[in-house]
Amino acid sequence: MNGLAGTTALLLSRIRDVPDHPEPGVTFKDITPLLADPVAFTALTEALAEISVRNGATKIVGLEARGFILGAPVAVRAGLGFIPVRKAGKLPGATLSQSYDLEYGSAEIEVHAEDLAPGDRVMVVDDVLATGGTAEASLQLIRRAGAQVAGVAVLVELGFLGGRARLEPALDGVPLEALLTV
Repeated sequence: MNGLAGTTALLLSRIRDVPDHPEPGVTFKDITPLLADPVAFTALTEALAEISVRNGATKIVGLEARGFILGAPVAVRAGLGFIPVRKAGKLPGATLSQSYDLEYGSAEIEVHAEDLAPGDRVMVVDDVLATGGTAEASLQLIRRAGAQVAGVAVLVELGFLGGRARLEPALDGVPLEALLTV
């Protein structure tokens, strides 16, 4: 790989646009070709792990569902623990939950209450930053658990949807890093 430019080109070449999915007018960013390519998936994992270590993370939070696919190997590569943030009702036992608004309704995410603690520095990892609602809710959930947010790292930021602007107040000065912006 030829540095950052080579990694960027490789990642971009492995993301497929699917027009009119899940509805007409939407272009879905399909990362499954990237995941199927061991060289590209390794480059992605390395890049996200480097961001996490550089920002002093002690744990990785992966957002359901593709954030699990990315976050778990990032945590292993960085030598950190992995915490899944799930849709409401999916985790057994005591959980903390956070509701948030979507363009067309609302949703709720949860984390096991005992998985995050004061002193933890948590990096949120996800595949795509779109409108920022799920990421914003995860930041609130992490802080409610008493942990600190180390940052947010995503594969692709859909800049035209304004997620970064929505997240700015919730970030409260911690970094948001996107490997690719479209």
